[in-house]
Amino acid sequence: MKEILGDVDRWRARGERVAMARVIGLDGSGPRDPGAAMAVSESGEVAGSVSGGCVEGAVVEEALALLSGEHAPGVVSFGYSDDQAFAVGLTCGGTIHLFVEPFEDTQAIATWRAAVAAERPVALATVIEGPHTGAKLAVEPDGTQVGTLGDPDLDRVVARDALGELDSGLTAIRHYGEHGEARERTVQVFVESFAPPPRMVIFGAVDFTAALARVAKLLGYRVIVSDARSVFATPARFPMADEVVNDWPDRYLASIRAELGPRDVVCVLTHDAKFDVPAIVSALATDVGYIGAMGSRRTHAARIERLREAGVREEQLARVMAPIGLDIGARTPEETAIAICAEMIALRTGDGSGGSLRDGDGPIHRGA
Repeated sequence: MKEILGDVDRWRARGERVAMARVIGLDGSGPRDPGAAMAVSESGEVAGSVSGGCVEGAVVEEALALLSGEHAPGVVSFGYSDDQAFAVGLTCGGTIHLFVEPFEDTQAIATWRAAVAAERPVALATVIEGPHTGAKLAVEPDGTQVGTLGDPDLDRVVARDALGELDSGLTAIRHYGEHGEARERTVQVFVESFAPPPRMVIFGAVDFTAALARVAKLLGYRVIVSDARSVFATPARFPMADEVVNDWPDRYLASIRAELGPRDVVCVLTHDAKFDVPAIVSALATDVGYIGAMGSRRTHAARIERLREAGVREEQLARVMAPIGLDIGARTPEETAIAICAEMIALRTGDGSGGSLRDGDGPIHRGA
């Protein structure tokens, strides 16, 4: 939604009303994830996308009907078996659920916009079904609440749940009673998390680092390259990185430890004991969701012994993905970067069917 605000502001500045459609859920396959948004102006201009082109035309019709007063804000769905959806091209086999509403500058929206502009985490909760449909509540990490969903008890419970979603960077639909009661479905609330980009901290200013940084940027990560050797770790060598740090890995991770969470990753590409052992030990002391280390199986076997000598427990060693990456036969820095990022995605989604190099045996690089 934040990516289309410029168009929304432009339309509203010339006196037009605007409707906003957001993806709130999917059943089966779907072209866009929850949170994807599309805005439609009163004159029929469009910004954003909710389906990659499949149902956009039908959504425009829904939005214009809303603005003309033909129906109230609410949830609309398009599925594979729906004649209308099939006619406009939604043939992916799933069902897409959208919440369509007029765009209004409420206090909650103003708070959300300010937080997003400043790259501060914020959650935006919207009633999508039940009393006070369309009401919004913005929740910040310190518990600050702006706006209301129509009931103070509901606000309190939703704010608590929104903080949990925000901590994980998740977006979801929650169900409540009218006053926030659990195990009731009178009220449906769409909780959307807006968090700063996850971080990828790469240790080692090597050839593979530049390729990994480029792929990670494509995936939306804020990339930090760190190496104690200042002659190698320079912005000129890694212009794609958001930050280049000249420091020892354990000292640098200690300085940002409190800021790292499950969405962040640490990749150790040095395969040099004096760098990667302190880097891995320090990474294990954080809550990052992925720790990967480069090196051959022989290199990693020796590294494991050094890690044990450093006091790392067996259950901690299980967090380290090494040799790093999915087993796709990668050889070049670019191919290896894709293998690493694929493993990160598989670990995050819980789909490890691709097979990690860590879980195999034999040479990492096989002959053609």
